[in-house]
Formats: sequence, C-alpha cells, structure tokens
Amino acid sequence: MSAAPNLEAYWMPFTGNRYFKSHPRLLASASGMHFTTTTGEKILDGIAGLWCCNAGHCHPKIVEAIQAQAAKLDYATAFQMGHPDIFALAEKVTAMAPGNLDYAFFTNSGSESVDTALKIAIAYHRTRGDAGRTRLIGREKGYHGVGFGGISVGGMSPNRKMYSAVLLPGVDHLPHTHNIEHNAFSRGQPQWGAHLADELENIVALHDASTIAAVIVEPVAGSAGVIIPPVGYLERLREICTKHGILLIFDEVITAFGRLGGAFGADVLGVQPDMITTAKGLTSGAIPMGAVLADKDIYQTFMTGPDKAIELFHGYTYSGHPMAAAAGLAAMSVYEEEGLFQRVRELAPVFEDAVHSLKDARHVIDTRNLGLMGAIELETRPGAPTVRAIEAFTGCFDAGLLVRTTGDTIALSPPLIIEESHIDQIVTTIRKVLESIE
Repeated sequence: MSAAPNLEAYWMPFTGNRYFKSHPRLLASASGMHFTTTTGEKILDGIAGLWCCNAGHCHPKIVEAIQAQAAKLDYATAFQMGHPDIFALAEKVTAMAPGNLDYAFFTNSGSESVDTALKIAIAYHRTRGDAGRTRLIGREKGYHGVGFGGISVGGMSPNRKMYSAVLLPGVDHLPHTHNIEHNAFSRGQPQWGAHLADELENIVALHDASTIAAVIVEPVAGSAGVIIPPVGYLERLREICTKHGILLIFDEVITAFGRLGGAFGADVLGVQPDMITTAKGLTSGAIPMGAVLADKDIYQTFMTGPDKAIELFHGYTYSGHPMAAAAGLAAMSVYEEEGLFQRVRELAPVFEDAVHSLKDARHVIDTRNLGLMGAIELETRPGAPTVRAIEAFTGCFDAGLLVRTTGDTIALSPPLIIEESHIDQIVTTIRKVLESIE
C-alpha cells in the first residue's frame, strides 16, 4: 500500500479545508454504482459523482475510448484547426437537441459554457445591430458556475458576496420558485407558482426590453436543492422572451443527457430555448467538457463578412479536446445502446415513491422529485443553519452512501444505471441517519 499523501498543499474547492484535512475522505477507485475508499470501504454513489457520471463509473466503453485516443492524438490545436471526432460529436449532440439547436460550441466545464452563452447572446444582438441589449437576467437561487458571468447571473449569495463589487453590471434577477407553504411534498412539477414568471414583465417594464439580451435559468435548479419548475412557469418565460425579443438560455449542465428521462430537460418539459448550456453528462464525467448548443439563426447571424474572417472572438485552448471528444462520443453511444434515457423514465416512479417515503422521517419538511433528481429538505436547526444537513452527509458517508447537501437539503441524482435495490438502500440509509442526529 502506498504511503498516505500529504494533504496540505491542495486548496480544495467548495470544501472546509481545515476540517477535511483532519477528517479526510479519500476515494481510491470506482466502478458502476460505487466508489471504493483508500481504506477499502465501498460507497454507493447517490449523486453520480457530482451530477455527472450518468453512465456510472469507469464504464468500459468510455474508458477504452479515452485510452485509445490518448495513444493516437493527445491534443489538437483548437484555433483554425480541427480533428474528426469533435465534428462527429457536434453532429451527434445537435441531432439529439430539440428544435433548431443545430450548432455546438465546445468548452471545458459548465462554468465556461455559461460564460460562453452569455457572451454569444450579447454579441448576437450587437451583430444584428441591436447593441443596446447588454442586460442579463438570472434568477434567485440559480447556480450557473463560478465564472464572473455565471456568478453575476447566479442567485446563490454565498457564491456572490465576496465579489459583489466586481460582478457584471446591468444584471437583474427573477424571484425563485421555491415555496414550501404552497408546494411541500409535490410529486413532479408543483401546481403553484407559474405566476412568478410574470415578474419578467415587471423587469422588462423597469429596464425596457431594448436593453435586455437574455434570460438564463436552470429548467430544474439543481445546486440550490432540486427546485422543480411549477406547471406552466417555463412556458410563460418562453412566451415573454419571445414577445420582447429576448434570448432564453436553459442551463442544462445538470439536466441534459438523461437526468430527467430525455436527452434534454427542454424535451421533457416541452419548452424550446434559444441556447442550452451543457457539461457533466456530456462525457459522463470522465473527461472535463462542456458545450453551448445554439439555434441556427443565432449562428447564421454571425456568418457575415469575409469568409476567412473570425466571426466570434472567443474560445479556449482545450475547446474540443480529442480525449474529451472521444469520451463524449462513447458516452452518447452508451446512452443509446443501453437505453439509459428510457431507463430513467421507467425508474422515475419508483424513485419518486422512494423519495416521498421519507416524508415522515425525522426533521423532514419537504420532499420533491423529477426524473432521477430528488431532494429531502430538513428543518433548520435553530441558530445553526446547514449543520443538520452536513451531519446527515457525514452520517450517510460513514454508512456507505454518498449524498450531496446544499443548505439544509439533501440532494440525490444517482447514475442512470441505478437498480431498485440501490434506491431502497439510499432511502433506508437516509432514514436511519436522520433518526440518529439531533
């Protein structure tokens, strides 16, 4: 056995570094539905890594594709050059996309996808002679990554407060739709709250439509605690955006590639955006990669001027990386060959019943679900917000289950290969852990 690593040099993301380094949880390997720790414990993955390993861990077809690509073409220059696999992946993904989202711009993460989509939106209006449209509209409790664009339109205050003086100007926010009084224990989309979309009309009246470039929302707000859109809410946002010439961007970094039972959340929820941001499930989490899918009219707007001129001054060194492209193509094949999106649709009622079986568990004030996304919201301990959920996270891990917590909510998003026995293990473990904590 190799010596234990020195933990000090690594500044860990979204982590209490001091506590972790005195109480480390180190993963050594993974396969299918499970991680294995460095001390040999098997951990059931209830969150698909971090909402991303949709095909499960170390899927042989994805592993083989990455290994073969690494030996053949390790890197290809992304500017003024290309390689066949990235064009094949763009064709594959856009063919799966709803409506006329016929073009893919590749990034390396969800954060980069969001900032890319926001830049495309502003540049699109300028290119078509509407340069006054620079304002961006996000939503309270929204999470759109950690770039300056993403945290500006995002609505999670801990992510914003350190940087409030340098966030993008001209950003406004819709109210969030989370309301336990009206929607507690809803199965699927709640019935109350569609009217909250009408606040966009008030924002338009305040700023004038001629100043607004885009609205960006998650179809299901994942990182804020699996907040499901009310029936009719997204449809109303689409209607208002269309009325005022505002682009509608769906941040589907979490919901794309099967999470809700279709290729995209837009398909499942029946609302057509002008752009979709993706990452995570694009490669089943195996290699970092993201993409922005854009409507053909947006793309064609840029295709003017001399044909050798650069149309959009934007991109990344690792855009369309060969190994990421190989992983993405393999992931798409796995999703199709194993029928994983259909599997989600079949398992969703079982998962729904399991999540809502915790309605009477200790400390629970709400349960909610859509597809293979679920949340168990806990009553906040007086004077100690988030502590009860953190204790639940730790207790679950010690009991062999990995969950995600945000605020006082336990979030679930298991790999799409999950079996009914795993679902039973998840809710049984959570119930026992909640009984054990104050």
